[in-house]
Amino acid sequence: MTDTTLPLLPCYLNGEFSTLRDAKVSVLDRGFIFGDGVYEVAPAYAGRPFRFDEHMARLDRSLAEMRIANPMSHAQWRELVLQLIAAYAKAMDKRPEQTDQMVYIQITRGVAMRDHVMPPGLTPTVFVTSNRMYIYPEKDRIEGVACVTADDFRWKKAHVKSISLAGAVLARQISADVGATETVMFRDGFLSEAAASNMWVVQDGKLLGTPKDNLVLEGVRYGLFETLCREAGIPFELRRISRAEVFAADELLVSSATKEVLPVTLLDGQPIGTGRPGPIYQALYAGYQRAKLA
Repeated sequence: MTDTTLPLLPCYLNGEFSTLRDAKVSVLDRGFIFGDGVYEVAPAYAGRPFRFDEHMARLDRSLAEMRIANPMSHAQWRELVLQLIAAYAKAMDKRPEQTDQMVYIQITRGVAMRDHVMPPGLTPTVFVTSNRMYIYPEKDRIEGVACVTADDFRWKKAHVKSISLAGAVLARQISADVGATETVMFRDGFLSEAAASNMWVVQDGKLLGTPKDNLVLEGVRYGLFETLCREAGIPFELRRISRAEVFAADELLVSSATKEVLPVTLLDGQPIGTGRPGPIYQALYAGYQRAKLA
């Protein structure tokens, strides 16, 4: 794909609205040179941003870790996102409420001559765009999906939603090469997360997740699942989960903004639980759909 074949989808770059085909950044942008920046991906259902405050809180955490000042207030971000949601809907000849979209936000440190040291006083580069929400086939929800495992070879600041994603790209390609949905990663024998998702284990009716530390990116679904479990009377716990526990799980779930929640029924070719989506998945998926309408 080249500049001339990119779709004419709307985007925002450094104070101006443009299209993906026309927007340009400097070759000396530190995001291009070093991957020195952060990003956020926020869903919008029926034209309404979903759990936007939680996405903004995570953006704040990532920016703070990278020592980049947030160039906008949360209210300004919301207004900008709503404008892009409307612009995308218009480009599709629809009203915003007729669309489900995925909004992408990226902030880099800005433009400077190449030097590893963080130059002071740079103006951050701000890029935002929106596209259609990918919908996973109903077959995946009925039958579950297959995943594979790998050692977690990424850096130890996985809690930063950094645009430096070489590790995640390599990890995700492991599963793509064999037609699997995700690569489930383990560090020192314990579950961390998947290449682009969080992982959840169901054990004796309890939902288990990995701790919110520097080894995993805290997905926005952490808070959502805790709320849904409380509403459904499902015990919820965050702790270290061994590789053996993952393979012995009653259910294994994968979650992200694009996947919402999916049941994993095969891991490295071995059935998980009964080999079919289980009751905890069904309860969380139903609760997720209700939350989208709230």
